[in-house]
Amino acid sequence: MPSADSLEDSGPAAARELHWPLLERLAGRLAADPLSAPLYRDALREAHAELAARFHAEESVEAIVHARAQLIDVVLRAAWRAHLGTADLWALVAVGGYGREELAPCSDVDVLILVPAPLAAAERGPVGALVAFLWDIGLEIGNSVRTVAECVTEGAADVSVMTSLVEARHLAGDEALTQAMRAALAPQRLWPVREFFEAKVREQTERHLKANDTAYNLEPNVKTAPGGLRDIQTIAWVAKRHFGVATLDELVTHGFLAPSELRKLKQAQAFLWKVRCGLHLLTGRREDRLLFDHQIRLAKDFGYEDASYTLAVEQFMQRYYRTVMDVSLLNELLLQLFREAILTEGAPPTPLNARFQVRSDYLETVHDDVFARSPSALLELFVLLQQHPQIRGVRAETIREIGRSLWLIDEEFRQNPRHHRLFLEILRAPVGVTHELRRMNTYGVLGRYIPAFGRIVGRMQYDLFHTYTVDAHTLFVVSNLRRLAISRYDHELPQVSAVFRELPKPELAYLAALFHDIAKGRGGDHSELGAVDAEAFCLEQGLTRYDARLVAWLVRNHLILSVTAQKQDISEPEVVNDFALRVGDETHLDYLYVLTCADVRGTNPKLWNSWKASLFHTFYERTRRALRRGLETPIDQDELIRDAQAAARSALLAGGCSEAQVDAVWARLTPGYFLRNSADEITWHTRLLADRDARDEAPVVALDPRSVRGTTAIFTFAPHRHHGFARATAVLDQLGLTIVDAHISPTEDGHSLDVYHVLEDDGAPINDVERLGEIEQALWRSLQSPAGETPAVYRRAPRQTRMFHTPTQIAVSTDERHRRSVIELTAGDRPGLLCDVGKVLMEERVHLLNARIMTVGERAEDVFYVTDALNKPLDAVAAERLQQRLADALERRRAA
Repeated sequence: MPSADSLEDSGPAAARELHWPLLERLAGRLAADPLSAPLYRDALREAHAELAARFHAEESVEAIVHARAQLIDVVLRAAWRAHLGTADLWALVAVGGYGREELAPCSDVDVLILVPAPLAAAERGPVGALVAFLWDIGLEIGNSVRTVAECVTEGAADVSVMTSLVEARHLAGDEALTQAMRAALAPQRLWPVREFFEAKVREQTERHLKANDTAYNLEPNVKTAPGGLRDIQTIAWVAKRHFGVATLDELVTHGFLAPSELRKLKQAQAFLWKVRCGLHLLTGRREDRLLFDHQIRLAKDFGYEDASYTLAVEQFMQRYYRTVMDVSLLNELLLQLFREAILTEGAPPTPLNARFQVRSDYLETVHDDVFARSPSALLELFVLLQQHPQIRGVRAETIREIGRSLWLIDEEFRQNPRHHRLFLEILRAPVGVTHELRRMNTYGVLGRYIPAFGRIVGRMQYDLFHTYTVDAHTLFVVSNLRRLAISRYDHELPQVSAVFRELPKPELAYLAALFHDIAKGRGGDHSELGAVDAEAFCLEQGLTRYDARLVAWLVRNHLILSVTAQKQDISEPEVVNDFALRVGDETHLDYLYVLTCADVRGTNPKLWNSWKASLFHTFYERTRRALRRGLETPIDQDELIRDAQAAARSALLAGGCSEAQVDAVWARLTPGYFLRNSADEITWHTRLLADRDARDEAPVVALDPRSVRGTTAIFTFAPHRHHGFARATAVLDQLGLTIVDAHISPTEDGHSLDVYHVLEDDGAPINDVERLGEIEQALWRSLQSPAGETPAVYRRAPRQTRMFHTPTQIAVSTDERHRRSVIELTAGDRPGLLCDVGKVLMEERVHLLNARIMTVGERAEDVFYVTDALNKPLDAVAAERLQQRLADALERRRAA
């Protein structure tokens, strides 16, 4: 990477001078036989290899991207002379990135062949021959043949085409024709500056929305993601259209860009170019996505090394994320400057107070020394934006002043009671909480006011569970909490919203969200370390000791509701009672419930689904019931069973079933079945079996597309047989379904009533009728198949999952209270995992009673409740043998 001081010397002219011997040598070789495709191919291959070697030798990446454009110039001019040398009235024009003289190793080469009049059919032959020749020598050419008038028509219809033509650079042929095209596309004739600016801003907004409006995705696109190269190019396009400048450097001359801002922008551009070039050379193709496997290899290539608490890849990606954050801020700043210059009508400002005024709907300071005189204005600005939602943003010069004044936010600033009140006022505002916290983060204010937050900016976690950087995830959690307070989002999580609106102090939930992951990357338990930070910060801000301790408790325990609900059997009264004892009261439970839902939703868009919503709400309601009953009188198992049976019996009798039918079915079922299933589920299952002859051995398969648990529930009833669980999970896995829960209920007469809760890959229940029929038939066939037939899954693991190696960990313990053994398994998630577990259990003659299935990104964390053939816990020898058999089976499958 070049130093900042060398950046101004790394433009196209500098690249041409640096690489002149290479360009001269290439031109000489092509002149020897200008029609020989093999000669061109060899020459191009050698030239590209030399540029790649210089890249790996850490030569200026700017010079390399310009040099590749210049060597393509040499090739195209030679080919043009050889194929169309007599076409004196035509012109060959570079457009797009090639027109800017910026080509990464595998970038497309876009050219325009400009002609004075539409070509006749006979005249198109030489053009086709030239294009075919260029493809033959290995160039991925994007080409068009147009007249000047056609360029005007196409450019007027599509701002993307117009943008490409704005970059036009003459290569060969009639230069006057190229000049005529430029004149015809001038702002005075087409796409006036105002319209062009608005179109490009609209285009950028739409592009950002496709990336969830965040630059902090796990596998970002270096070119098109927010803060990527396209955002820098957007600035350049608007500048070129407005000022007619050819480079960003000229914006300094026009007073639109400070030298320090130009330096930061060029450093960011150089880093992003380096990453993009590295991706192209690594993959040998035009790959702009920083995929997981590429991240590791680039981190190594760029010299990053694992440290005590951070992997090399995490350090590299933090540099990337902080770079795109810089680009995002500069993009906002410069587009705002253009907006003020292009769109502002020059109306007089409207004063808000002694420090701020509104000019053309944007907030600005009344003097350039406001922050120096009154540092509290650095927080007051965000309060004013909340209080005046009609204000559209902050004027560019004020954004600059904030950046120059960040040093004022020091320890003395952070201890000032006025600043404490302002910060809490931001959190307590009825509108704009998330928006202004994000703006504070973008401008650097949040990381200065909460230094620990500044350390997690851009920090990534190298796994599939956490989709965003820690700071982006944190602000998504705050956003999710805010949505619970706004009625127009009630349809998303109506039950959680109702709980949130009863919270006495919502700002405590926001504070817990800000601190829940703030200690990530320090080593140790981030929940414990973050709780210490949270309590100290809350006390500094003037919160009561009770409120500060509540926030600290939420940070310390922000994972317990999610983990308990997903890894333990919440139908068991002991689990609920133990959790209620840990929570203590309904206030703590309410805050924890809303924080948990917001946290899981903000971790990964694919992680939250109707199953988790139902699971968390069920657990919340059961815990609340236990708390209201009183911790000294815990819920009793028999009472729960009686309640469920009474409700189910009432529904069954009302639906036409007789008492005798109900009693006959229930006589076959164990108490554990009634404990694990709701009254609605018991009713459904009983109806399916009520008219069935007890001697009938044919399997029963039924599906409830939208169960009470937010899933598609799959019911199977069949003789308890070899590989039953393995068969069912293999079928469901092979069909691409996600199994989120499984209840295995052996009956008293040798059958097994099993219920699987599944979702589609996108986290939704199954709605398609044909799909439901396909699942039902596949399961029925599998349960009918010969006993000796071994189930298997042939579906491949997704690309992202294959990138990670999760060590297999298996623990077998004894649950004396319920006379069963508990298998806790952690392994890399992959198709067929549950099938393999099921096969080992049956081979070891271990009876499966229940399964809690939890996927955390690339990692499966499953719990299985089992007994031996005599319905007793496994003895030590059997447990050790089972543990080894499972480990061997899973490792063997992973290696395969």
